[in-house]
Amino acid sequence: MKAARAKTPRRPKKATNPTLKDPVGVYCRVRPLSSADQQCCIEVINSTTVQLHPPEGFRLFRNGEYRETQYSFKEVFGTLVVQKELFDVVAKPLVEDLIRGKNGLLFTYGVTGSGKTHTMTGSPGDGGLLPRCLAMIFNSIGPFQAKRFVFKLDDKNGVDVQSDVDALLERQRREALPTPKTPAGKRPLDPEFADMIDARDRCRAAEVDEDNVYGVFVSYVEIYNNYIYDLLEEAAVDSIKPKWNSCNTPVRNGDFVPPQSKTLREDQNHNMYVTGCTEVEVKSTEEAFEVFWRGQKKRRIANTQLNRESSRSHSVFIIKLAQAPLDADGDNVLQEKEQIILSQLSLVDLAGSERTNRTKAEGNRLREAGNINQSLMTLRTCIEVLRENQLYGTNKMVPYRDSKLTHLFKNYFDGEGKVRMIVCVNPKAEDYEESLQVMRFAEMTQEVEVARPLDRPLCGLTPGRRLRNQAFREELARKLELRGGPVGSGPEEPCAAELFFQSFPPLPPCELLDINDDQTLPKLIEALEQRHKMRQMLTEEFAKNVLAFKTMLQEFDSSVSSKENYIQGKLAEKEKTITGQKTELERLEKKIKTLEYKIDILEKTATIYEEDKRNLQQELESKSQKLQRQESDKKRLEARLQGMVTETSLKWERECERRVAAKQLEMQNKLWVKDEKLKQLKAIVTEPKAERPERPSRERDREKPLPRSVSPSPAPVAPAAPLRPRRSRSAGERWVDHRPPSHVPMETLLQPRVPRAITMESPSERALARCDRYLLTHQELASDGEIQTKLIKGDVFKTRGGGQAVQFTDIETLKQESPTGRKRRSSPPNPDPTGDAADSEWTDVETRCSVAVEMRAGSALGPGLQHHAQPKRRKP
Repeated sequence: MKAARAKTPRRPKKATNPTLKDPVGVYCRVRPLSSADQQCCIEVINSTTVQLHPPEGFRLFRNGEYRETQYSFKEVFGTLVVQKELFDVVAKPLVEDLIRGKNGLLFTYGVTGSGKTHTMTGSPGDGGLLPRCLAMIFNSIGPFQAKRFVFKLDDKNGVDVQSDVDALLERQRREALPTPKTPAGKRPLDPEFADMIDARDRCRAAEVDEDNVYGVFVSYVEIYNNYIYDLLEEAAVDSIKPKWNSCNTPVRNGDFVPPQSKTLREDQNHNMYVTGCTEVEVKSTEEAFEVFWRGQKKRRIANTQLNRESSRSHSVFIIKLAQAPLDADGDNVLQEKEQIILSQLSLVDLAGSERTNRTKAEGNRLREAGNINQSLMTLRTCIEVLRENQLYGTNKMVPYRDSKLTHLFKNYFDGEGKVRMIVCVNPKAEDYEESLQVMRFAEMTQEVEVARPLDRPLCGLTPGRRLRNQAFREELARKLELRGGPVGSGPEEPCAAELFFQSFPPLPPCELLDINDDQTLPKLIEALEQRHKMRQMLTEEFAKNVLAFKTMLQEFDSSVSSKENYIQGKLAEKEKTITGQKTELERLEKKIKTLEYKIDILEKTATIYEEDKRNLQQELESKSQKLQRQESDKKRLEARLQGMVTETSLKWERECERRVAAKQLEMQNKLWVKDEKLKQLKAIVTEPKAERPERPSRERDREKPLPRSVSPSPAPVAPAAPLRPRRSRSAGERWVDHRPPSHVPMETLLQPRVPRAITMESPSERALARCDRYLLTHQELASDGEIQTKLIKGDVFKTRGGGQAVQFTDIETLKQESPTGRKRRSSPPNPDPTGDAADSEWTDVETRCSVAVEMRAGSALGPGLQHHAQPKRRKP
């Protein structure tokens, strides 16, 4: 009978209900501490919440306060929870969905040494989730299993169903192999895992379709360094781990045959599967777990500083359940491919994330840790993008292809079944940072929703077919047993030869008792002649029948020959069509590979472009912010420069006014001196000549000064003693009068007076902030030996940094001279009173004090405030 082919495990996209979505179920399990003296950083608050607090010596502060964080899960399992309770809550619903024809994914996640493998596999005497799932499956479908090889998986993620006859032939062919294997039920279990399977556990699904037959297939692969390896593949030579050279590449030798990595393919319904993976049909829990244990021995583990048996790869144990309904009689499998369903449950034990500075990994261990962390980071990135697409309505590409782990299970996140995650954490203080990252990832994963698949359609046959057929067989066997033989047993019917001989005329009696009996022989001869005639007739009829039959055979032979020729022609055409289709399939496969390669390139290019786009956007934003800052700085600088220009203009206007006033004052003084000289000259010319009296001595002149001629007063000038404030300044400005401790007071008539001043010996920033002007009194020894006082003035400005600065504007100089130090004319040998009087007047005018003139520092007339005396020349 021709085998029917079933669909692949993944439903088409239209089989999911986009309106109904379920969040990813995330559970937390806390393992107990290794010793009682270890410091704990995780506390179980209630059945759904855990709290993390930083250990001693590791404090996190937020706004200067001690920070503790809480994380919520669907359910939290503490240190005292047993494996049975964990299985009933997490894995049992997935097994029930598997029997109902739905897919499921369960994986454990956590750091190294957090108990992931213990949760999935278990320990001696306490089996984990995997053996309990197998036990529940076989407890539920045990009486309804199909015979071996009724279901047959193909190499394209599909399943074929065969008739009982074809399955029997397949079994006989397998049993005729040179090395037949003993069935698992006929040999004792391996003592290493015998106590992990609890025979008393009778957990089973609540709803099992009894009108179906079931077949279970298992496969076991690992993802190591982002390569997929089949753990159930039989190696040609005993696997000896290769030696690695300095370039981290294996050194090949004749004894070692490295395992061949497998590739991921996509079937016609866009489901991902591992090509060439070994899939074993199992019929009991013990046989299935034995297959798992055989692959578990090949899994890569290593001894690190954090875990004595650390998993160095991600392991994936896949359970496929094929089911097909019985026919209307409830006796044989229905040979309709549309009714065959293949569902699968994937149990994943992820390798633990680790930090190399803690494990001190080197060489191969360092390379393995890098690949493990990279694949887990890709898983986290995919979850983040899924969450962002669902929360914000974006359509970003999920980078499934960046890792074999995420690429293999992308169908589950696209809506092909339930997804459950068990977060395993170690509460010891040394794992605080890693546990914190795991909790954040788990919290983000709970926000991802997966579309709920629809229930499988009904087959349309009457339910209860198996029970009715079984009841009919039991009733038939009971009746046969009561009757003591087969149904319809009685007298044997005559065969065809007996009926043929009965058609002949009976023979007369042939016994001769009298020698003169002339009746018996004639009767016998007559009967024999009749029989001879009948025989001839039958012979002729038989010959005719033979001839007719030969004719019919010839006709049939010719018809068969023509049909054979026709069939051969059709077969030749079909073979050509098949050959063409194979060629087309090969071409399409090559095209698919090319397209997949192009898709990978395009995805990588798109990723690069997106990264460039994000970088350019960030650069654009940074440059925009920089331009805004520069624009604001430019505006502030313009305002400041405008203020400085305005202030400088006002200052120079005041300075020009001051210089004009000083020049006017100087010119008035010169005019006054000239007038005075002219008046004295006029007085000398107009006075009568007389004898000059004797000139008194210097002491007498000092004691009794001669009367001076009255002269007009000079132009009104501002007093030189007080320091004149600038006219443009407001009258309310304050000064800082800085007089050093070495200042010598000068008892002169002209003293600097500064209004509204704060006098101090050392300036301070506080005093400068309160004042507008600054005055420094500086004393130094002049070239003539007299003390010269300089008054250095300046304006106080605020700096950008918030401080104070002084800009010096001008300098005023106060200088004191002694009259005895000037050169005078010598008296004539014959003193003339008139001449003495005139000399006395000249000396008196000479010793006059000139008006103090305020000059700007650096002018042509010299800095400061000075006393000038114009010497008078005598008329020749």
